[in-house]
Amino acid sequence: MSVADKIKNNPRLKELVLWLLLVPREARPRLWVKWFINPFKHKYGRRSLVRWRTRMDVVPFNAFSLGPDSVIEDYATVNNGMGAVHIGARTFVGIANVLIGPLRIGNDVIIAQNVVFSGLNHGYDDLSMPIKDQPCTTAEIVVEDEAWIGANAVVTAGVRIGKHSVVAGGSVVTKDVPPYSVVGGNPARILKQYNEEAQAWERPQKHSIAQPSV
Repeated sequence: MSVADKIKNNPRLKELVLWLLLVPREARPRLWVKWFINPFKHKYGRRSLVRWRTRMDVVPFNAFSLGPDSVIEDYATVNNGMGAVHIGARTFVGIANVLIGPLRIGNDVIIAQNVVFSGLNHGYDDLSMPIKDQPCTTAEIVVEDEAWIGANAVVTAGVRIGKHSVVAGGSVVTKDVPPYSVVGGNPARILKQYNEEAQAWERPQKHSIAQPSV
């Protein structure tokens, strides 16, 4: 059994390790973890940039990576406490984004301002316990290459956004987005898709409504 498995299987030891790594009652690492452990555990590509006002709540026991030439703008929050966060190359993470893992973002992705990705959900089934104390579930969000996510969008756990797709500003994405699609609304629905044969972006055809027989 590995050291990590021993810690996970021993509640008291796990509680002690978490206390040593994290600020109590906060989902952020202690300064000594940021300075002396994270730089050796997490990966930053060449010419990648994290603005100094970004809140990097990344812990060493889950992965974090930022690809070459990618930027995380000011006032963003990145949290890998519940799952790994990977960001590809030449990707732009806009001002005040919230990235909660598990989350995987591809290459050449544009993310506008105030976008929320949350790979976790809080449990609520047990009425005898406050929601904040109930176990969380996780499902990885995947954003494929070349996607564009508009301002103020929300992407929920388990969603996959296909290659070269667009999420309109203010959308709430609860289902997978096919590649080469434009979606918008709450919940988001397909507004356009690329027709390879016609080489054009087209609106989806509406289903005809059967007329009653007389």
